[in-house]
Amino acid sequence: MQDNSAGAAWRSSSYSSGDGQCVEVRDDLSGVVPVRDSKDPAGPRLFFEADAWASFVGALKTSRL
Repeated sequence: MQDNSAGAAWRSSSYSSGDGQCVEVRDDLSGVVPVRDSKDPAGPRLFFEADAWASFVGALKTSRL
């Protein structure tokens, strides 16, 4: 997948510690959620299908992982 995320609106989790120890995501793309390390914004990104990402986040919120 081509990464066209330069200048994109990345966001950190509201549970982030504020010291850069978190991941950032974008949710402005249709059907895919890019994820990157906040300490290395120019580094590699992982791309997840939106449904898979939603399931993962839901499992984290309900402590199923």
